[in-house]
Amino acid sequence: MIAYPDIDPVAFSLGPVSVHWYGMMYLLGFVAAWLVAHRRSKRAWSAVRSHQIEDLILYAALGVIIGGRLGSALFYNFDKWMADPLWVIRIWEGGMAFHGGLLGVVVAIALYARKIKQPFFAVADFTAPLVPIGLGLGRIGNFIGQELWGRQTDLPWGMVFPRDLEQLVRHPSQLYQALLEGLVLFIIVFWYSRKPRPTGAVGGVFLLAYAVFRFAVEFVRQPDSHIGFDVDGWMTRGQILCLPMAAAGILLIVFATIRHRVVNNSVK
Repeated sequence: MIAYPDIDPVAFSLGPVSVHWYGMMYLLGFVAAWLVAHRRSKRAWSAVRSHQIEDLILYAALGVIIGGRLGSALFYNFDKWMADPLWVIRIWEGGMAFHGGLLGVVVAIALYARKIKQPFFAVADFTAPLVPIGLGLGRIGNFIGQELWGRQTDLPWGMVFPRDLEQLVRHPSQLYQALLEGLVLFIIVFWYSRKPRPTGAVGGVFLLAYAVFRFAVEFVRQPDSHIGFDVDGWMTRGQILCLPMAAAGILLIVFATIRHRVVNNSVK
C-alpha cells in the first residue's frame, strides 16, 4: 500500500474566498490548451487561425462548464435536480460530468464554426487534441480533492483516502484516468493530427480512444453510491455513456475516410 499524499484541496485563500486545486486545474487546462492551439494554428491546413484562438477557448470553456453541469444533473443527479432545481447553478457545491461537458463543447464548436464560417468537423478536428490536456489535469484535481476514487484492491499501489469513511485500500483510479484520458490520449490524438487527415477523422479518433480508456478504467472505479451498477451488476453509468461515444467515433473515422477517398477519386 502507498500512503496517500494528503494535500489540502484548497490551493490558497483570499480572505473569505477559498480557491480549490480542482478549479486551478481547470484554469491550467485552459491555459495549456491555449498554448497548444496557438502552435496548431500555424499549420497551413488549420481551420482556426491564431487571432481566433481566444474566442475558441472562451466558447469551449463555457461549453465545458454549462454542459458538464447539466450532464451531471441529467446523467447522475436527476432526482436531486428535480427536488432542488436551483442546485444546478450552485456549481461551487461540485458535480460535473465529462459526457455532458463533451456535448457542451460540441454545441460551442458548432456555434463558433458558424461564426468564423468554417466546417464544423474541421474546427472539431482542430479542437480535439486540446481536450485531453484539461481531462488529465482535471483528474489530478479529483485525486487531490479525494473524489471519484477506485474500488477496493490488494495491489501494492492501493491507497487509503483519508476522507473515505470505510477506510478501504482502493485503486487510485483518478491517476489511472489522468494517465490514460490525459497523457496517453493527448499523445495519440496530437500525433495523429500532425499531418492532414480526412475531415472528421481526428475527432473520431478522440471519441473512440477516450471511450475505450474510460470504459476500461470504470472496472476499477467505484460507482456512484446512489446509482451503483446499471446493467447485470457490472456495467456502470459511465460505461453506458461510452458506448454511443465509441460508436460515433468509429462512424466518424469510417465516413471521413470514405468521403476523402471519393473526393480524391473524383478529382483524379
